[in-house]
Amino acid sequence: MSLEEVQDVRTPDADTPAAPLAPAAPATADAVASAEAPSKPGTWAALRPLLLRMHFYAGILIAPLLFLAAATGLLYAASWQAEKIIYSDELTVTQVRDSTAPLSAQVTAARATVPKGKVVGVWPAPDAEATTRVIMEVPGLEEGQTETVFVDPYTAHVNGQLTTEGDALPLRAWLSEFHSSLQLGEFGRNYSELAASWLWVVALGGLALWIGRRRSRKALLVLPDRAATGRRKTLSWHGAVGLWAVAGLVALSATGLTWSKYAGENIGQLQDGLGGATPSVSAALAPGSDSGSGEGSGSGSGEHAGHGGTGGMEMPPTPPTADIGIDKAVAAARAAGVTEELRITLPAKGNGYVIKEQDKQLPVHLDSVAVDPADGRIMDELRFADYPVLAQLTRFGIDLHMGKTFGLANQIALAALAVALMFLVFWGYRMWWLRRPTKDRTLSVGRAQPRGAWRKVPLTMLLPLAAVIALVGWFVPLLGISLVAFLAVDVLLGLFAARRTRAATTT
Repeated sequence: MSLEEVQDVRTPDADTPAAPLAPAAPATADAVASAEAPSKPGTWAALRPLLLRMHFYAGILIAPLLFLAAATGLLYAASWQAEKIIYSDELTVTQVRDSTAPLSAQVTAARATVPKGKVVGVWPAPDAEATTRVIMEVPGLEEGQTETVFVDPYTAHVNGQLTTEGDALPLRAWLSEFHSSLQLGEFGRNYSELAASWLWVVALGGLALWIGRRRSRKALLVLPDRAATGRRKTLSWHGAVGLWAVAGLVALSATGLTWSKYAGENIGQLQDGLGGATPSVSAALAPGSDSGSGEGSGSGSGEHAGHGGTGGMEMPPTPPTADIGIDKAVAAARAAGVTEELRITLPAKGNGYVIKEQDKQLPVHLDSVAVDPADGRIMDELRFADYPVLAQLTRFGIDLHMGKTFGLANQIALAALAVALMFLVFWGYRMWWLRRPTKDRTLSVGRAQPRGAWRKVPLTMLLPLAAVIALVGWFVPLLGISLVAFLAVDVLLGLFAARRTRAATTT
C-alpha cells in the first residue's frame, strides 16, 4: 500500500456521511466503517498521525519509483517464457534420439564454430529436448558477457550461438538490467535501491493503518467494500489488495536489497559476521601440479582461477599432468551424487574441474564437487544441506525473487505482485486526487496529516523510535538519506507556511 488511506482531519470526505445520534440508524454502519479505532490511546492513537504523515509523503514521492520497479519487474517475470519462444531454435533439439554424443565431442564442435573462443564452462542438456551450452570467453565482449554455443547433444550439431550474461539469454539479460538500472548504468541502480528501500516501509505502514481501522464487518478487512462509492470504494480496494500483497512485497523488498550497492554491502557484511556466508567448493590442486590441456578438458578461467599464483616469481614450466577429460570427470561427479542440471567449470591453471548442480526448483539440487583432472579423484565436495541456514535462506530468497524456485507458478506470482503494486500506486494517487479541496481552489490536491504529529508521541516511545529509525537509516543508506531530505523539505515548507500566516495576520 503506497498512499495515505484515510481522510485529512481538516478535509473530510464529501462521500462520508456524518454519524447520526441514534446508534441503530441505518447510516451508523457506514459511519462506524469509516471511523478509526484508537484502541490504545497511549500507543496507536499517538503513533497513527505520525504514521499517516510518513505514509502519505512516502507514497507521493516514492510511488513513481515503485511503479517503475513493478512495471520492469513484470516484464522480467514474463521474460522466462518469452525466451523459450524467441530462442527455441537454440534451446531445443529437432529430434530426441536414443543416445547422446560424448560431451568432449560436443565441446569440439563448439570450438570449431568459435575458433577464437576459450571454453570456460559446459552446461550439459538438462532434459531430453534441451541443447548443451558451451560457454566461451571471446575477445571484444563486455565484462560479464560470454559467448554461448548451443549444441545438439545427440548429433553434436551446433544449433546456434548467443551472447549471454550468466544463464540469461539476450532478452532476459537486457530486461534484468532494465529492471535494476533502467539501462542507465551504476547511476541507474540508485532508482531500484531507493524503491526497494522504501517498499517495505510503505507496505508495513499501510498494513498497520488498514488493520487499525474500525469496520462494520470483519470481511471488509480482506475484501473490497462493493457497496462503497467514491474515495471510500478506492480505499477499500487499496487496503484489501494491499493486505493480500503485503507479505510478497516485503519479501521482494528484502531480497531486492541484497543486490543493491549500499544496503547490499551492509547485508553481506552482516551475513558474513553471523556466519552465514555462502561456502564454495575448493578446486585448488596440490602445489606443483597443473591441469592438462587435452581435448576433453579445454582451458579457461573458472571461478577459482588465479588462486594458484606464484607471487610474481618466474617459475620454470611444469610438465602438464594427465587429464581424464570432461566425460570421465562428469562420470566421477555423478558417482559422487552430483547429477541434476550440471554446470561444469573446466580446469584452469592450478585448479581442477568444478561440477555443480543448478536445479533450483524444489526440491533443490545444489551440491558441488571438485574433481582432480589427473585421476578423477573427488578433491572436495559441498552439499547444500551443509550450507549455513542464512546462506540457504539467501539462496531461496534470491531464486524466489528471480522466479526460479517454483518455475512457471513462481513467475505468475511475481507478475501478480507487480500488477498489484501498480494498482496500489494508481489507487493511492486517485485517493490523493479525490481528497482535493475543490471548493477552495480549482487546481489542488489532497493535503497530508497536519504537522506536529510527533509531538503527540510520548517521549518514552519517541526516543526508542528515533533510535530505530536512525539505525535502519544507517543500515539502508538511501532510505536514511531520502528520509532526511523529506524532513528538510517539510521543515522548509512549514517555515514558509508560518511566514505567510504571520504576514496575513498582520495585514
